[in-house]
Amino acid sequence: MKKVRLTVENIADQKGKTIIVTGSSSGIGFEAARVLANKNGKVIIAVRNKEKGDKAIDRIKDQNADAKVKLMTLDLADLSSVSKFAEEFNKEYSQLDILINNAGVMMPPYGKTNDGFELQFGTNHLGHFALTGKLLQMLMSTANSRVVNVSSIAHHRGNIDFNDLNWGKRKYNPMASYGDSKIANLYFTYELRDRLNLQGNNPIVTAAHPGWTATDLQRHSELFSFLSKYLAMKIEQGALPSLRAATDESAESGDYFGPDKFGEWRGYPVKVQSNKRSQDKGIAKKLWDVSEKLTKVKYTI
Repeated sequence: MKKVRLTVENIADQKGKTIIVTGSSSGIGFEAARVLANKNGKVIIAVRNKEKGDKAIDRIKDQNADAKVKLMTLDLADLSSVSKFAEEFNKEYSQLDILINNAGVMMPPYGKTNDGFELQFGTNHLGHFALTGKLLQMLMSTANSRVVNVSSIAHHRGNIDFNDLNWGKRKYNPMASYGDSKIANLYFTYELRDRLNLQGNNPIVTAAHPGWTATDLQRHSELFSFLSKYLAMKIEQGALPSLRAATDESAESGDYFGPDKFGEWRGYPVKVQSNKRSQDKGIAKKLWDVSEKLTKVKYTI
């Protein structure tokens, strides 16, 4: 039997579901939010910049006046903002069906989050770790809920130095730091899966990567911006792995989705394998313990 390729057309109806997509004012986050809203989901546009978030909602509403989309401000580089967002969400909503941890920064100049963490590690990993922890009870009380962590091919370059997480001792390497944050997304995925499975709790935890997709994330690299003109997929295609990770009814905890062609750079989403290092349970547990300590968010599983 020929396998059916995932396209927007064959994504299931999301009516009755409450969905958070972080970083959804542009790029693959916006596209995921747009598609899920058009599939009748109630979508929270969780973004740092209110003006950009409002424009994203206007774009969705221009296409579908009946779309259920709402803006909530969230700055993943500020743990107080993460706490405020989670508090407001938990107060207003009684269910959370899908949490797509999509937001991120890619290869910026050296910088720090509001809490003093290196910007990429602090935003891409620690911010989402804290957010998921603060929303976990809602996820656990919602039947068939799901967490999606968006990683990257760049996880192959990841090799976390626990003695220098904030790059205070080493010469800063933006690409290496980005790889560290993206392998951290996978460690988090697999460790959360294992802890939930151990307790028999409900949420499915999946991961995805967009291959090479042309987004604003590449603005800090002239080389990547140039090559994207010739090699990158369009955003509509690049969002499909995240959408499959979020909606595929046959997906299981720990599944990782990415494009099926050209070394996972392009194509349609299929289950793929992350590298051997990302599946090291010892590192995953160590990162979990460090993340709880740094964020002061203790998971109650």
